[in-house]
Amino acid sequence: MAGKKWSDLSQRTRRLIIAGAAVETSLKAAALIDMKRRPAGEIRGSKWMWVPALTIVNSAGLAPLAYFLWGRRRGQ
Repeated sequence: MAGKKWSDLSQRTRRLIIAGAAVETSLKAAALIDMKRRPAGEIRGSKWMWVPALTIVNSAGLAPLAYFLWGRRRGQ
């Protein structure tokens, strides 16, 4: 797919890319909102470690999922 322009892509491919981007953006936003509302003691690792992992890393949704699965401590 290297070297193709947006206009070269099929309508289906464009829709899939847009849907994937929307899902990843939603997951990142949900993780960041949860992290902001959650006390630091309920998060494994530093909040400042998670913020770049969630915002900068292009992870196809894996970084937010990792936060939700392993980054949060379970209720005592």
